[in-house]
Amino acid sequence: MTTPDATPVDVLLVEDDPGDELMTREAFEDNKIGNTLHVVRDGEEALDFLYRRGEHTDAPRPDLILLDLNLPKYDGRQVLEQIKSDAELTDIPVVVLTTSAAEEDILRSYKLHANAYVTKPVDLDQFIAAVRQIDDFFVQVVRLPRRLG
Repeated sequence: MTTPDATPVDVLLVEDDPGDELMTREAFEDNKIGNTLHVVRDGEEALDFLYRRGEHTDAPRPDLILLDLNLPKYDGRQVLEQIKSDAELTDIPVVVLTTSAAEEDILRSYKLHANAYVTKPVDLDQFIAAVRQIDDFFVQVVRLPRRLG
């Protein structure tokens, strides 16, 4: 799957749980999603990827970020706040994809300008379906900002 103009999309998954990473990869593979999935495992690495620091100097600018809230080093809330307060990054859609169904996490994420909040289903098939729906919506339905270089 690609954007309506047939451009593949770079998706950054910020996830510290290897099982959830594997399920997300399976969802991409099962859905034959042609997009590139980049994975970082903590908040610090997420910021390094976005700012192209350290091991990520050649990282592409993601078109979509799937962000867990409960991360080591910097948690997802801090990463989200940084993304949405930086003029160079703020237009990247961020989907919070987390196990937390706490109302305070949902409200805070939206106050920090998350584009969507999805609670991770525990069941593998439901998880794959949720990732597929995120892809369908953010890649097939809505128009993402064009990359400028």
